[in-house]
Amino acid sequence: MAGVTHALFVYGADSLPDHADLMTELRLGDGPAAELGPYARRYAMTPSAPLSAFRSRVREAFADRGLAAIVRPLEALRPPRLLVFDMDSTLIRIEVIDELARLHGIADEVAAITRRAMNGELDFEGSLRARVALLAGVALEDALGLADALPIQAGAERRLAALRPHGTRTAVFSGGFTFAAERLKERLGLDAAEANVLEARDGALTGEVVGEVVTPERKARLLAAFRDAHGLAAEDVVAVGDGANDALMLAAAGFGVAFHAKPYLAERADGCVSRGGLDRLLPLFGLDL
Repeated sequence: MAGVTHALFVYGADSLPDHADLMTELRLGDGPAAELGPYARRYAMTPSAPLSAFRSRVREAFADRGLAAIVRPLEALRPPRLLVFDMDSTLIRIEVIDELARLHGIADEVAAITRRAMNGELDFEGSLRARVALLAGVALEDALGLADALPIQAGAERRLAALRPHGTRTAVFSGGFTFAAERLKERLGLDAAEANVLEARDGALTGEVVGEVVTPERKARLLAAFRDAHGLAAEDVVAVGDGANDALMLAAAGFGVAFHAKPYLAERADGCVSRGGLDRLLPLFGLDL
């Protein structure tokens, strides 16, 4: 189709309801669509406004129908050279600190601090240190056992396997903990992992973080450092996360994806997928779903 510059990806839950009227209302054209499965479709189109404003308008309109819509330039439909993940609730299906708190019988106390952080009463580092302090006395054996049984996000292994032949480097940069991130790196064959180091003494956690905390700012710096060390440009990098503390990391990437994300991140990311597994993102890289 002459003049086509972008692709529009539309995702449903387990099926893709009719949305022809929405395509007409948004003047997205009536060109041929590529079926990506029972719950996804790709359209060829050209934005009718500056890309950021166009993405937001299309995303909001489709979200009102319970659908996800992502706009990508045609030249960007290729495997990224670097793919960076958040860990908790992104690459794995749990929040490790919450699971540790449950093991220690302090889930409510940790949740109360999390709520204070969400209300803006504590910054990320203050919230993390306050919650970690409550973990003093957790057996190191229990923490390591949790790391050995991390529930991998649906579609993660399939997505990584599909990208591996293309030479994509992969990393996890997390505000969580190294005992989990390093185990995940080994299990999934990631190229890099950075997270917070918890101090342990006499077989138990002390409630202290060792060294510099992986704050939102540091996550973005880690991405930039890894990118620059491998001679990559911003457009070679895709980042995926779920929370407000991932916003700077996603902004530092050429394309940032909010995955099953909180509203703050969903509103700021280049694309948002709220249903299904991580493999649903493969068509965004020109790969089969």
